[in-house]
Amino acid sequence: MQNQFTIPFNALHKDDVAIVGGKNASLGEMFNNLNPLGIRIPDGFATTAEAFRSFIKENGIDTQIKSLLDSVDTVNYSNLNDISKQTKELVLNAGFSDEFKDQIRTAYKDLCTKHGRELDVAVRSSATAEDLPTASFAGQHESFLNIRGEENVIHAVQRCYASLYNARAIKYRIDNGFEHEKVALSAGVQLMVRSDISGSGVMFTIDPDSGFSNVVVITGCWGLGENIVQGAVTPDEFHLFKPSIGIQKRCIISKKLGSKSRTLVYADNGGTVNTDTPAEKQRHYTLSDMEIETLGKWAVKIEEHYGMPMDIEWAKDGNTGELYIVQARPETVHSAKEQLIRKEYTIKTKGKTLVSGNAVGTGITSGIAKVLSSPADSDKLNEGEVLVTDITNPDWDPIMKKAAAIITNKGGRTSHAAIVARELGALAIVGASGATVQIKDGDLITVDNSQGKEGFVYQGKSDWTVEELDLRGIRLPKTLPMLILADPDKAYMYSFFPNQGVGLMRLEFVINNVIRIHPMALVNFDSLNDLNAKKEIEELTLNYSDKKEYFIDKLAQAVGTIAAAFYPKQVIVRMSDFKSNEYRDLIGGVEFEAFEENPMIGFRGASRYYNERYKKGFQLECEAMRRVRNEMGLTNVKLMIPFCRTIDEGRKVVSLMGEYGLKRGENSLEIYVMAEIPSNVILAEEFAGIFDGFSIGSNDLTQLTLGIDRDSSIISSLFDENNAAVKWMIEKVVMSAHLKGAKIGLCGQAPSDYPEFAKFLINLGIDSISFNPDALLKGIENMYAAENK
Repeated sequence: MQNQFTIPFNALHKDDVAIVGGKNASLGEMFNNLNPLGIRIPDGFATTAEAFRSFIKENGIDTQIKSLLDSVDTVNYSNLNDISKQTKELVLNAGFSDEFKDQIRTAYKDLCTKHGRELDVAVRSSATAEDLPTASFAGQHESFLNIRGEENVIHAVQRCYASLYNARAIKYRIDNGFEHEKVALSAGVQLMVRSDISGSGVMFTIDPDSGFSNVVVITGCWGLGENIVQGAVTPDEFHLFKPSIGIQKRCIISKKLGSKSRTLVYADNGGTVNTDTPAEKQRHYTLSDMEIETLGKWAVKIEEHYGMPMDIEWAKDGNTGELYIVQARPETVHSAKEQLIRKEYTIKTKGKTLVSGNAVGTGITSGIAKVLSSPADSDKLNEGEVLVTDITNPDWDPIMKKAAAIITNKGGRTSHAAIVARELGALAIVGASGATVQIKDGDLITVDNSQGKEGFVYQGKSDWTVEELDLRGIRLPKTLPMLILADPDKAYMYSFFPNQGVGLMRLEFVINNVIRIHPMALVNFDSLNDLNAKKEIEELTLNYSDKKEYFIDKLAQAVGTIAAAFYPKQVIVRMSDFKSNEYRDLIGGVEFEAFEENPMIGFRGASRYYNERYKKGFQLECEAMRRVRNEMGLTNVKLMIPFCRTIDEGRKVVSLMGEYGLKRGENSLEIYVMAEIPSNVILAEEFAGIFDGFSIGSNDLTQLTLGIDRDSSIISSLFDENNAAVKWMIEKVVMSAHLKGAKIGLCGQAPSDYPEFAKFLINLGIDSISFNPDALLKGIENMYAAENK
């Protein structure tokens, strides 16, 4: 039988890795099994591993290649680039047999005939050890785009073969224990999707930073996707909640606009060229919400088909407007990682912030910065120093292992640099615009990736603490231990902690740090007097024709992210509780906030919600919560009203929420009230007739019981939650709540700081205790001890 050197995708399946490599086996698998499900996979064919081996043997270069690779200095890799160059020249100077060339020509002609025109194709490398669950080989070998014509395809296949001996690929095989002669290369020749005149990107069926599995993460840029893979741009980023995909009206829980400053397009003379993205285009998302949701559905189907988390490349054809999946491989970092052993880093001191960007990896490190412009400068980087450069493409791989951390001007979370950093277990900050200017070569700097999705670079050496957390086998008490959270960027990570949900999510952090605009300034945008504030609002709300929608959308995304992270456990969201002086600090806030002598006990909490001065702002908050619960399907969200002074006030607020689409009891909605004012305790039984439960705010309750302004440093020593009067208040409200069948919990530091306070609450039969993340494990220990004495 004649040697079979090419195989069409429709004859390939996932078990054919030994024949056509991991990438091409996966493409064949998807073409045959996922196309029928409505997932578009571009057609194509693959050259076989046998074709590669025959080529090497027929040209008599196998012995020379082995001799060269055996001579690599595996200690310092001093001759790696030279060995790579010599080996690639052997491959490029050899010739394909007539039989092999004829089979490539025939396969290409057949593909063109099938689609009725001479095709532009992508020619991609696929190694027989590639795309396995234990190693990604991401970016080690070459791909060639915009290839047309039989002879050009043949030449591109040969260049793919040569890329098996890239310096980075040689070192990768050595580092991962793959024997060079046992790895063969297949070339995939695939119908080119015209994403150069549209967009493309990468998606994961697991959060690539935390390993959280209930989310699909999609990134996108304009033009060809190599800009994302190479880290040349900061892409758009979208998060979708898996259980809502295809079921709920909205499944997108987060959208982040990337700069997308470069667009990779076809060159007139063949090949590709990187161009500047017009400013107007940079300000728009690469995908519509409908397209994001379509890709999310496809990602879930692909993951279900393979039975494991996947790393997937997508592209959109600018001519037809159709989406395609052009590649899928197993996710290789978090799918095999132990999620229950974690290190908790806490920054104590920090110098001036030099730059910030997308954090990859969690932790803090310090070192001397080395600002390098090319992999050729690798000898300038010493072990334990911080690599700072524009982008880190695969040519940097042999260097990156030496770095304590990697900082790049460009790139997103799914860039090649980010993927390799995760594989190495290294810290990276990608998309840190201006890093190579703000950080000077030789500077001592600190890289801080402890604060969520944003990483920071500080001048000098900071102080920090590290605590190793072994979350395996922690015994949970019967009383519910819950978390106090504010920052959605940390939600996925904290979801792995032992918990029974979120007892308090504060909206103030999101409003202050993400939204930044006073809600009433959005409601009354057209009539604002402050022109500077108006200009700032215009810039922040650029993609929102309705300024109010900006507030609703950003707040819904933040709450949705936390609710998704802990789903189906309950997440109790406290409606906004800024004081008037804090509201004044928001953009446009001066026009809507009166000056108060004592804002701590002034116009705050429930009293704002029905007052004409803020009523329409509260409506925006309610619309965001309605969207999270009724459209995203995150009905684990419960709502809580702060600083509700009177029974009448409670009734007004609950009634108003019903008017705004949040009717108590509808769609299982529960509304709680904070117990933080003496009137809440004294009239607890009446409050229990209006609300479903209570959460004791121990700080305000202590303040108002003892008559202490907790903002005053002079009398701060008198502030004591263990005071007998405060404990009497807590006991009274717990007893009253239980008498009426209402749930009640407490949010505060005391149960973790004082074992006897935890015991006091447990003995009262409190339903839950909520802790800040850094106090959770100590709090659980105190709770468990109290229950078992």
